[in-house]
Amino acid sequence: MTDKTMTPDEVVGRLRSGMTLGIGGWGSRRKPMALVRALLRSEITDLTVIAYGGPDVGLLAAAGRISRLVTPFVTLDSIPLEPHYRAARESGAFALTEYDEAMFMWGLHAAANRLPFLPVRAGLGSDVMRVNPELRTVTSPYADGEEFVAVPALRMDAALVHLSRADRLGNGQYLGPDPYFDDLFCEAADTAYVSCEQLVESAELAKSGPLQSLLVSRHAVTGVVETPNGAHFTSCVPDYDRDEAFQKMYATTPWPEFAARFLSGPGEHDYQSAVRAWHEEQQ
Repeated sequence: MTDKTMTPDEVVGRLRSGMTLGIGGWGSRRKPMALVRALLRSEITDLTVIAYGGPDVGLLAAAGRISRLVTPFVTLDSIPLEPHYRAARESGAFALTEYDEAMFMWGLHAAANRLPFLPVRAGLGSDVMRVNPELRTVTSPYADGEEFVAVPALRMDAALVHLSRADRLGNGQYLGPDPYFDDLFCEAADTAYVSCEQLVESAELAKSGPLQSLLVSRHAVTGVVETPNGAHFTSCVPDYDRDEAFQKMYATTPWPEFAARFLSGPGEHDYQSAVRAWHEEQQ
């Protein structure tokens, strides 16, 4: 039995500039935002980020921490295109590898299974092949002789994900409507760090939801962090919905102004306090 509990800053202390970092969640849903904010408090930069992108990518892009992004999209869901990502991309701040969603998923599967690639039909006949000239195709060795895209494994040095519940051993549970492939991110990475709304005893996980909600197994997890409201301002259903008012403000506020007010403090508590103060001002 191993207690894997850590703080956000201890997680970031395990990361280094130049790493390939996977970030779980989907768009503006169940993102490990407290861990991303801890990353922004560090000097780590030159990251290759792999994500179904949302404000995690927007924050890191605006702060100049990304050298390459691998993604099928970067969205705030209710706001179709993440504006800080868009600004950074339009200025040529980092390189972009953009895959079809199915290609991205099979790249995660390949990495999780320690395969160099997996063959998929997605991408054939589309501009995905044109804008990613490094992609290759393979031919089935069987009688059908079908051609497939050989999607390369999306291997990562580290992955960050956020779940509803976890125990101290690294088992993680989601209680919302979708796993968002967080298990694949953990399996595809050399190290994986799970933040959660609440740490519970192992026996409580089985009581909190159906068996399939036990998404992440301890064998794939390096560290666990209890971060209540740690996905803010993205959603973490059923604990809370997306903070739409705050997200709209984030999307329309110049980055230096947003960062100065909400990201300049020494810890997550300062961010949460600043958010509460902002909401009080809106009443």
